[in-house]
Amino acid sequence: MAVAYERIADELRQSIRAGELRPGDRLPAESKLAEQYRRSVPTIRDALRLLRDEGLIEKQHGRGNFVRQPRTTVSRSNVRHQWEKDRAREPKPVRLETGATEHDTGLQMNDLAFRASYREIKADERLSGIFDVPEGTTMLERAYRTRYTVETAPFGLVTSYIVRDLIAGNPDLLDEGNEPWPGGTQNQLFTVGIELDRMEEHVTARPPTPEEAAELELPPGTSVLVLRKTSFDTDGRVVEMSDVTLPGDRTEMLFTTPLERW
Repeated sequence: MAVAYERIADELRQSIRAGELRPGDRLPAESKLAEQYRRSVPTIRDALRLLRDEGLIEKQHGRGNFVRQPRTTVSRSNVRHQWEKDRAREPKPVRLETGATEHDTGLQMNDLAFRASYREIKADERLSGIFDVPEGTTMLERAYRTRYTVETAPFGLVTSYIVRDLIAGNPDLLDEGNEPWPGGTQNQLFTVGIELDRMEEHVTARPPTPEEAAELELPPGTSVLVLRKTSFDTDGRVVEMSDVTLPGDRTEMLFTTPLERW
């Protein structure tokens, strides 16, 4: 049987889902809710804490509790990779029309704010093992953040690694100022004669670090999905690897597996 604070939280939850309390609405003060439900203020606080943990409300310092604006959901499907490969050889005007984030969210390019930063690093033991290169090999580390312009948190935290000499034949690929690149990484690799054969994606879940929770603006108790995407060329060589940290409260992973007919 539900305890008092759970029943109160359920009533408020139903009001939010029914639209009686809309995003941005301020909830009554804790004392008013205590009077309304004929319960103590600590019981009300327990109910509100439960709703905050679910991401339904947020507490604004000095102002009270507000219904949280729902965040844009990202549906990430494995078929996106073939979609990207099909676009990699299209003319630039076609590639400029849309990108992977728009594909995953249904948003338009002018709905998005994008930021990229590049730096050169030396391959450590981990990267040396993944790329099968000597430790100390110069790598290009690329960090990406994309967000909906009406929101403040990015859709995810993306860090990509690539051997610098692999793409140095096209100097444009070494300049973060050319991002967002029309056609993404697959077109970048195409410009230096590399065709991808397959992707491997390894997904795990874990609690976020404090820094991840702050940047992704996660409700308390929300886990992150950690995706490692490894890209192989047609010779079986690893040519790019990305570590992607995704917010568990607004990310859907969809895997479609075509089956051969008997």
